[in-house]
Amino acid sequence: MTAWLTIVGIGEDGLEGAGSIAQNAIDQAEYLFGGERHLNLIGKKGVVWKTPLRESFAELDKLKGKNVVVVATGDPMWFGIGATLGRRYGLADIRIIPSPSAFSYVAARMVWPLSEVECLTVHGRDINCIRSFILPANKIIALANDGESPAQIAALLASSCYGNSTLVAFSHLGGAHESRFEGIASNWDYDVIPDLNSIAIECLLDRGVEPRSRIPGLPDEVFEHDGQLTKSEVRAITVSALAPMPGQMLWDIGAGCGSVSIEWLRATANARAFAIEKNMDRLETIKENALALGTPELKVVFGEALKELLGLPAPDAIFIGGGLTSDGLVEYCWQNLKPGGRLVANVVTFEGERLLADIRKKLGGDLRKIEISRADSVGEFSSWQPSKPITQLRIIKE
Repeated sequence: MTAWLTIVGIGEDGLEGAGSIAQNAIDQAEYLFGGERHLNLIGKKGVVWKTPLRESFAELDKLKGKNVVVVATGDPMWFGIGATLGRRYGLADIRIIPSPSAFSYVAARMVWPLSEVECLTVHGRDINCIRSFILPANKIIALANDGESPAQIAALLASSCYGNSTLVAFSHLGGAHESRFEGIASNWDYDVIPDLNSIAIECLLDRGVEPRSRIPGLPDEVFEHDGQLTKSEVRAITVSALAPMPGQMLWDIGAGCGSVSIEWLRATANARAFAIEKNMDRLETIKENALALGTPELKVVFGEALKELLGLPAPDAIFIGGGLTSDGLVEYCWQNLKPGGRLVANVVTFEGERLLADIRKKLGGDLRKIEISRADSVGEFSSWQPSKPITQLRIIKE
């Protein structure tokens, strides 16, 4: 079947900057869709996207088989509508004709190799999603949400001990009204710039500050908690056993302060996680930790694990840090875990250890004892201070 839906990316120069293939597609369209700004840029009448967008998608569904063209910004597959429509209709139904993306324009203006840059968007997203990418000497290009985004990012950098970082905001890239705003995060002077902008960031850590890696095992003190915290060394071992993979889903059961699911999300691209916690007092703590450490996408679920797990998407990995004694919990988790998925459970009590041994008899897996000691003062001397031993079960579902 020939593709019936063509998505054409355009720049600030409208049809003038589009190639002949893109121009022909637009001229021959039976139905033309786009944002009001896009349609004005090409000087054509068409169907303006509705809010919410899904109402317009229902209109598109009725036009399947017709010659339909959607006009979008730049490269529609860079955080654009091309990805959304691609998931809805699939390869056979869609043709993409891209133009240079904002990322390409900014990289060209900054003379940055695009392959060495983190390309992100804060458009329609929590600004805190950028935090986990703030690393020493890292280069970031971020699509703004609006004209306040550069100032918000500058404030975020300064509060994260990256106040010396440089920011360059570009508005209306590639058009007659292109403009540039440049400054240092701690002294950013522009409260508001044009809404249509993209920001180049070069991250520079303040002197004397220890950086936070995205490798699991963040220092314990970066988490707010009430004592229910998987300690740094054990957390690193646990997240390693869970083996984060791009796009995969974690159930973090008995999440405590959310440290394991947060480290899971930080460790790889486009991962997802649900933190299930029955102590209501900890819910806000989990959310605050997620924002502070750059994982606002963490889904926090309140309630008893076995009840709240019903209806959640099937996971690729499960961590049970609490609630192991709930009848039927392990069985339900194992039944819903995807093939090739990893189940990891940590306990500190004799009773929990016996349960893990019973589970291992039924399902297989590896039992390990994790014992960590840290140096501490004993009067005027020093000695090892042992933590409670952790028994860990790891199972891979064949």
